[in-house]
Amino acid sequence: MTGPSNRNPGHIDGTKLSQRGVVIPIVAIGLVALFAVAGLALDGSHALANKTRMQNTVDAAALAAAKVIDQTDGDTGQATAAANNLFSINADGAGNHELNAAYDGGDINITVQYSTTAYPFTPGSLNGPFVRVIAAGFDTQTTLARVLGVNEIPTPASAVAGPSGPLGNGPGSEICDVAPIAVCPPAGGFQPDELEVLKPTAGNHDDIGPGNYKMLRLGCSGGSCLRKNLAGDFSGCATHSATVETEPGVSAGPTSQGFNTRFNKYQGGGVNPTDYPPDKVITDQKPSKLQACWDDITDPQNPVDRIFETNGQNNYCPRTQQGESFSDEPWASDERFKGSDVNYDLYDHIDYDNDPGPYVANGVKYRRLLIFPTVNCDGSQNGQSALTVTGFACFFMMQPLDTGNIGQGGGQIFGQHIGKCEVNGSGSSNPTGGSNPLFYKIVLYKDSGSGDS
Repeated sequence: MTGPSNRNPGHIDGTKLSQRGVVIPIVAIGLVALFAVAGLALDGSHALANKTRMQNTVDAAALAAAKVIDQTDGDTGQATAAANNLFSINADGAGNHELNAAYDGGDINITVQYSTTAYPFTPGSLNGPFVRVIAAGFDTQTTLARVLGVNEIPTPASAVAGPSGPLGNGPGSEICDVAPIAVCPPAGGFQPDELEVLKPTAGNHDDIGPGNYKMLRLGCSGGSCLRKNLAGDFSGCATHSATVETEPGVSAGPTSQGFNTRFNKYQGGGVNPTDYPPDKVITDQKPSKLQACWDDITDPQNPVDRIFETNGQNNYCPRTQQGESFSDEPWASDERFKGSDVNYDLYDHIDYDNDPGPYVANGVKYRRLLIFPTVNCDGSQNGQSALTVTGFACFFMMQPLDTGNIGQGGGQIFGQHIGKCEVNGSGSSNPTGGSNPLFYKIVLYKDSGSGDS
């Protein structure tokens, strides 16, 4: 028989009461931990987004500065201004309101440094060519992470930019955006500032063979294709040691219609200044001044070296043995330039911002600078044929194509050889040696002084 219960219905067990009291701080601690984890996730994601925006802005500023350094032969003043200007423009872009507010508020400090090498980057160079842009002082404000005492997350960024290694310099390497004309290099290679006949006149087949004027099929065939490609339509690449197909015939109309867009001459064929803008500078060499330099007829392997004007006479043939340089005499058809040495060096250093000059308003600089595949011209290649690409060459175009003055240098394309050019392309795993032209592009490098650039 069970005895009477000794439990008091009104009595609360002390053990249960103490356990209930323990739950409250555990829940509180759990909530803090939950907020902390959520805060780290949300605020960390926010900081990462700002870091990406900051890095993109700094990358663009470094590339802009490196391009200016390259185009001005090391003017760090202009390069620094370009970096700061582009940083300001991009900071004001869509989605960058926090970055822009910090920049406008003076919180972000921009430092631009220059070095002769990318690895290691050693600040102090007077003219680059490598540029480092550092942006510091931008902090991402936190929300939930404040429960951990984290009120802001530093979001700095840095970037290094400069010229790449050599491009288009060996088997398998590529150069893109090439002109659809093959060039036969002279013995010993091209020399800086050398003037070359890049396209022969009708009836003169130069050094390849009858019916072959070294015009190329790049991505398509026919006169319409050639016209557009000479105007700048082809954006593909030519490969070193591969073959390119020639386009038979002279195609005089399509050739001049496409090529002359670079000189603000639109002569039909469907090309227009919107799709194919002219260069900013269209000052040209008069065809009559090239009458005595028709060397591709008398000796195709002897390049036309220089243009000269002596005592008002048409004397423009090679005189390099006497030591003259390309810039000894003016050759411009524009009165403004007749007192100046007009060549690629002058063209490349025109300050469009401070020199109003006779420039084309909708023009695009470097439209007169073209890259050509060099080919093996050994043997006779009649009509349509395949030529092996042996390298590439960069030329500044001297004048529009004038098919109406064949006896005075018309029908030919003349170019001044340029020893180095910025291009789009790739290098080779087995680069060739020798004095190749320098082709490069401005690229970003990993910043050895930063763990996340």
